[in-house]
Amino acid sequence: MISPIQTLSIALCTYNGEAYLPAQWDSLLKQERLPDEVIICDDGSTDKTRVMLRQLAKEAPFRVVVVENEVQLGYNKNFEKALSLCTGDLVFICDQDDYWLPEKLRVMEEYMDANPGVQITFCNAYEADEHLNTQQELFWTRVRLDDLQKERWKLGLSMEVLLDGNRMMGCATVIRQAFIAQLIPFPIDIPGYIYDGWISLVGAAHSAIQLIDKPLQLYRTHDNQQVGVRPEPVGPYISLRDRFTRDRSVKLEPILKTQQQLLKIKNHLIKRVPDQLEGMKQVELKLAHYTMRSTLPENRFQRIWPVLRDLQRGLYHRYANTAADWYSPYLAALGDLME
Repeated sequence: MISPIQTLSIALCTYNGEAYLPAQWDSLLKQERLPDEVIICDDGSTDKTRVMLRQLAKEAPFRVVVVENEVQLGYNKNFEKALSLCTGDLVFICDQDDYWLPEKLRVMEEYMDANPGVQITFCNAYEADEHLNTQQELFWTRVRLDDLQKERWKLGLSMEVLLDGNRMMGCATVIRQAFIAQLIPFPIDIPGYIYDGWISLVGAAHSAIQLIDKPLQLYRTHDNQQVGVRPEPVGPYISLRDRFTRDRSVKLEPILKTQQQLLKIKNHLIKRVPDQLEGMKQVELKLAHYTMRSTLPENRFQRIWPVLRDLQRGLYHRYANTAADWYSPYLAALGDLME
């Protein structure tokens, strides 16, 4: 049974959203469980968004606060501001251009109520085009949150899953009010991670983030998105011969990039999260592996022990691309030994 005193806030950020905002707002009005408040932070819209927001606020059957930023903050800091102003027990993040299915707030509230130890949870979504037409494609497929990753998540490896790349959309997320202080201010210098990726990492560090394996909204994709998921460009094909004739700095570049990203994540997390937590241990383990790989000596004989040690410990397999061939961990180890 849901607590009768539990309140729901929605943190909605807008920027030049007049073309998409009406549909999203309509979906909020049609929720089976209406929110108790909606906090809107507009980040300097120059179209009719602000006029529209004032009118929507007047007609809403729930409390609406519209904040018009005097200085443009950008989406990271705008969401930070919106979250900080919410007063509900549960805070839902909302983009201006999606569409929430009627059961979303109810289902996610029921999940959080039934799982008091969970601080953050997120749902799946149907991908849709600019006109909200959907072909039933799921967002999690796009970000490779497949059955194998979900099984790793259940085994307590949510941090490892998220260190492979962000899987959580902010607009599909609910956070307990009491946990927001752990999240803000958002760092803005972690390569590959914006505000929602950071939120997920803090949740994973605490082993307090879970997922609802159900699509509860439409995720609209269009050319004017401030934030969106785009297919990653395919890198050049590297033959076996190339691997052993190319310059070593070329081989080390992606490994060093990952190592530096992991170091940045660790340095931000340790300011807020006890280092003895399981999630932090997972960060340390992967960082140590990539530090080893990125600092191997020129002398190939001196590489043998550290490479074979991590191969024997299963770390090359643990951090291999799950979509790659079965032999990719061995190829990576061989490359570290010989290239």
